[in-house]
Formats: sequence, structure tokens, C-alpha cells
Amino acid sequence: MHPRRILAATGRLAFPVIFPALMSSQSGLAVESHPRSERSAEVANRQRPLLKAALAEKGLAFGAPVFLRAFKESEELELWVRAAKTRKYELFRIYPIRAASGTLGPKLAEGDRQVPEGFYAFGANGLNPLSGFHLSFDLGFPNALDRHHGRTGSLIMVHGNAVSIGCLAMGDPAIEEIYTLVDAALARGQRVVRAHVFPFRMTAERLAACAGRESEARWVDFWANLREGYEAFERKRRPPEARLDRRTGRYVFR
Repeated sequence: MHPRRILAATGRLAFPVIFPALMSSQSGLAVESHPRSERSAEVANRQRPLLKAALAEKGLAFGAPVFLRAFKESEELELWVRAAKTRKYELFRIYPIRAASGTLGPKLAEGDRQVPEGFYAFGANGLNPLSGFHLSFDLGFPNALDRHHGRTGSLIMVHGNAVSIGCLAMGDPAIEEIYTLVDAALARGQRVVRAHVFPFRMTAERLAACAGRESEARWVDFWANLREGYEAFERKRRPPEARLDRRTGRYVFR
């Protein structure tokens, strides 16, 4: 992460960060370096044996690719891990979101305190081991669709603590587990971690109810598009790649 970005995210002077050269254990190809700190190293050393044991109980491996899925209405963040044999993602844990400001609906502008909704992805340079909120990583807002629609904002993070002005605050114990698993997956060669953020569980019934609610009716078409990506993962248990169709201003999936 660029030092200026670290400073912006922490609000205080950061101590030095080491950017080690990393190699993929599978391909032997160099992968993106990412920042480490004394804090993140201490957390990883403490959490690694606990997480390895918990993953093994479910037939999953520490350092395997991960996927995140969040739901604003139920205030939950799911962490999925890819199984080696099937290459499908298995649900590892559901964490309660301690704080998420705003209402249902996408983030529209810098300062609106909204948690975004949509399909995001971040690489190793999104990690912030020096966060003023213990540990954090940047969701990757705005994405191509957000920019297409003129939506603005920056430094939308998943972090510790329990306060939010547009971020997902997970509390310190939860972010230690989430950050450690994300960091390990990226270090082992996962190029990007996908993070899908939804207003609610995207069932047909819940979406149909939106039409009768004045505060939600304006987003029905947008949410129907989100549901396409939600269902793609539900069918195959593999996170779809979401791209912008510039002709329609909607997501398309593959």
C-alpha cells in the first residue's frame, strides 16, 4: 500500500512497513507484494494455529482462496474458503457486522456515509496492517459500475472496532481472523479477493416486497441486477466475475 494511503486510512503517522517479495507456492510465479507490520505479524502468529485447526475440521486449508459476502439488513459477513478437491467454496464462518452506517441502497457520493452495494475485488495492495481501526482492507470502491454512474467515495474498508462512516466495522477479534485468512490467501497466490455486498438476502420474495416500500422501490432494478450475481454464486459455489456492460450500465457475469 502506498504510504500516503496508509496515512489517510489511519489518521496518524505510520511506522515502517516491510514489502516482502512473495512467490506463489503453486505456480512459482511472483505475485503482488503486500505490506506487513509488527501488528499484523503478531496477529497472524497468534491466529494461524487456531484457524488451521478450525479449517481442518471442515476439510479446508489455511491459505486457500477466500471469498467474502456481506448483507447489510441482517448485518452479517460470510467468509467462504475454496475446497481443494471440488474447487467450490465452502462457508467457513459468519461474522456479525458490529457497525455499518447508512441505509439500504448503494453508496452514491463521498461523505454520504453509505456502505456500498455491489461486486468488489481487492488485491494485496488493499491491505492496511497499520489501520487506526486495528487491521483493515479496502473493498475496492468505486468499481467500474460505480464510476459509470458517477458514484464517488474512497477508503471504504472492512476493519476492526465498532464504528462506521461507510465501512464495515467487524470488531477487533473478528477482523483478526478475517484479515489473517485474507492475507494468507493473497500470500499463497490468490490474485484478488472478491467481496460481494448486498442489501439483504436476495430472495425473490424479499425483492418483490421492495416494490411496495417507498424507500426501496427506486432500487428494485439495481437490486434485481445484484440478484443475478447472487444466484450465480448460489448455483455453482464459485464467485462470478462481475463486469460493467457500458451499453446498459448493468453488471454482467461470467
